[in-house]
Amino acid sequence: METNTDPVVQDVGQVIHSVTLADSESQAEIFEEVLEEFDAGTVALLLESLPLEQRYQRWLQVEEDVRVDVLSEMRADPRFSILKQLPDEQLDEILAGLTPEAMIDWSDSLPDRYIDRALQQMGDRQRQRFEVFDQYSENQIGRYIEHQLLALDETASVAQAQRFFRRTDLDCCNSLFLVDEQDKFVASVTRYDVFRAEPSARLCDIAEEDARILRADMSLLEAAEAIEHSEVTELPVADSDGTLIGRLTLRTATALVREHYEAQMMAHAGMDETADLFAPVFSGAKRRGLWLGINLLTAFLASATIGLFENVLDKVVALAVLMPIVASMGGIAGSQTLTLMIRGMAMGQISVGNLFALFRNELAIGAINGVAWSIVIGAIAGWWFADGVMGITIGIAILVNLLMAAMAGVFIPMLLQKLNQDAALSGSVILTTVTDVVGFFAFLGIASLFYL
Repeated sequence: METNTDPVVQDVGQVIHSVTLADSESQAEIFEEVLEEFDAGTVALLLESLPLEQRYQRWLQVEEDVRVDVLSEMRADPRFSILKQLPDEQLDEILAGLTPEAMIDWSDSLPDRYIDRALQQMGDRQRQRFEVFDQYSENQIGRYIEHQLLALDETASVAQAQRFFRRTDLDCCNSLFLVDEQDKFVASVTRYDVFRAEPSARLCDIAEEDARILRADMSLLEAAEAIEHSEVTELPVADSDGTLIGRLTLRTATALVREHYEAQMMAHAGMDETADLFAPVFSGAKRRGLWLGINLLTAFLASATIGLFENVLDKVVALAVLMPIVASMGGIAGSQTLTLMIRGMAMGQISVGNLFALFRNELAIGAINGVAWSIVIGAIAGWWFADGVMGITIGIAILVNLLMAAMAGVFIPMLLQKLNQDAALSGSVILTTVTDVVGFFAFLGIASLFYL
């Protein structure tokens, strides 16, 4: 992967390197400096880069008044790894600090018992706002809009708007939205135009003509594209009746698009963009094992096609019928690890200090899935060809290849980074070659011990 020139990512990478290599006492001191110098997003990124036991210890150092912000910046799985360790009293304090907007983001991944607990901490007004957002699906922009906005009656004057802007603490709001008596959107006017106009003028006279308004049921990508092609940094969002319910900012739209494409990248390997870099071994094995099972069905389909000709082939060619399974299982397992590594490297979360812990985690996941699926595949192959030795042969080969896939998935992108190559472009090619070669070599090599 090419060297990342983003100074924030470089700083985080250096901090992660220092923290993960330090002993417990030094790590705590370094993390204190991090809390003083960096924002909540950077602290969240650093916490995600630590193994689970270190992550919680460092989390305890985070000041109470920023804990909600840090957790909100974290991915769902790492966030939950912390929440489930909190005592009930601390958990309630965290949940009580959530805004309806933050609760929407958290609710997409939290178990229902946590959501119910959080709603109990909210007042009636906040709960109503949450319900407004929650009626939209995860693919609709109405779920992720910002509730805080500046709005005035359509009959207001420029002088009123100027006073309104001066009194408000919402510096991030660059537009003022005009509504009628039923709170239906009428027009919008920018802060710049308000202070440039004569105070005696009416707002509706200086408002933008044909101002763009987003429907709350619009898809995320469609809404993001709309604001990208507009000349403003925020657009109003209305429900099906035209009632103004919030706004979409350019920053939010950019974040949603980034998350969408990251989700697509992870989905290619059968993984979730919320996945934890240091997911618990059994949890990670279970999640990836499902995709391995789906992949197994496609692999057996390819093998069955070859097997249609087994009546004209001799005994040894049964090995050729099963070889696609070995290669395919290794390839998908390796791509899962590779995808996780590439994302972690792009975010500056991986360093020499935490590489061994990550490698150990991935190897354990590979071992669990390797043992489980080698038993399944070995039993099916033994029954298919009425040959127990054949089942044992492919079972061992599957285990070996899944372990090699885990190792290759961790070290190939690191090696490519050292060589100043883009792991996202060339990593999968090298990984596929490694898993194919090792898989075939292991399968045919073990078979030669039994059959030759």
